[in-house]
Amino acid sequence: MNKRFSIGVILDSFRLPFAEALKKAAEVGAEGLQIYATEGEMAPENLTKESIRERRAMIADNGLKVAALCGDIGGFMHAERNPVQVERSKKILDLALEFGCNIVTTHIGVLTGARDDHFHTMLAPCRELAEYAKSLNAHFAVETGPEKAVILKEFLDELGSDGVAVNLDPANLVMVAGDDPVAAVHTLKDYIVHTHAKDGVRNYDFVPAELYDPALRASFEAKGRPFLETPLGEGKVDFPAWLDALEAIGYHGFLTIEREAGDTPEKDIGMAVQFLKKLI
Repeated sequence: MNKRFSIGVILDSFRLPFAEALKKAAEVGAEGLQIYATEGEMAPENLTKESIRERRAMIADNGLKVAALCGDIGGFMHAERNPVQVERSKKILDLALEFGCNIVTTHIGVLTGARDDHFHTMLAPCRELAEYAKSLNAHFAVETGPEKAVILKEFLDELGSDGVAVNLDPANLVMVAGDDPVAAVHTLKDYIVHTHAKDGVRNYDFVPAELYDPALRASFEAKGRPFLETPLGEGKVDFPAWLDALEAIGYHGFLTIEREAGDTPEKDIGMAVQFLKKLI
């Protein structure tokens, strides 16, 4: 089946300087990039008009485009911090538009499903961001994972705008929320504007011992993490079914590879690109 998706990669996953990471992204066959814009050389306050033009040219010279910026600045769970967080988020969205994309992915915090003070503390800033993004024909895309998809949908429905939308990360749903990423596609179908291609398991005991050395497994256990990120195809995400679900709802955007674990990111990302190409 000919699925119409584009393959992206989070540039920072290469753990290399900007120019070197661009070359690696092009070499592994990516078409687009997601770039962290919360600190360092890509933060709005550290860029000038000239440096933005230079980076746009570098991206284009490598045959790439920007799929999204990452604007995760810690969520909106603290009323006293929210005004500053909202203004910073707006600046990151303004920067995204400078780079020719209209999506900023972020985490807003943890939703419990209860309509309590915590819910309303998060609702007010997200409503402001939704209005701002909508006025620019853009989106803040909430990354899935902390809560089940149905709880996130209820929150988004309350906003009444896709100015705050969804960055669907199937591995986060598996690893953290214990949710079904295929069902989540259908639940969140009206809001999905970007996706992460990532895999994992909720409990690392399900991972074959030969995949990870004992020291790495022990480090996860010591930190009390009940999940483990894996290379694509080696975790619990059913990628063929997930892609079929995305196709069914009419999503034809980016599958952006995120690799936060492992010691060989370039190798893992290259394998992930080939894995996705075989499926699509």
